[in-house]
Amino acid sequence: MSGLEAIVRNAGEGELHWFFGGGVHRWLATTEQTGGSYLLFEDAMERGKVTPLHLHPEVEESMIVLEGELLMHLDGVERRVGEGGMVMVPRGMPHAFLVTSEKARILCLLTPGIGQDFYLGASEPYVEGAAHEVDFAKIAQSGRDNGGIEILGPPPFAHLAAAPH
Repeated sequence: MSGLEAIVRNAGEGELHWFFGGGVHRWLATTEQTGGSYLLFEDAMERGKVTPLHLHPEVEESMIVLEGELLMHLDGVERRVGEGGMVMVPRGMPHAFLVTSEKARILCLLTPGIGQDFYLGASEPYVEGAAHEVDFAKIAQSGRDNGGIEILGPPPFAHLAAAPH
């Protein structure tokens, strides 16, 4: 046996973190719990949540859309991914996403489980009803301090700013 313990999470279980890029992460399986094999969390977001253009140098990032729709920017190509869809971003590929639906929930799987320190450094424990501010500077700082991500530039969706949603 591997020495790892089984992980069981029912709906609504798991530690919550406010991610400074917007959204609430529900931690389902940490790097420590998986022996470094993967990191798994759910991300609940609202319309307009956007990421800067970035890449993950050491992990593949897979996202399964549980609810809503994302506009993915994958190495210069835009693709919509709706409920029930998935996207796998290879390590080193520049990417970003924009939530185009009222709400969205994704299941995010990072393999191997590198980058957890980045996410923890770019978030704080979630407190219901508290003011939570988006702060890309804190995300960039966590990337510099903890690795796991390289910020390449601002969100690449400027062409949509004037478009009706």
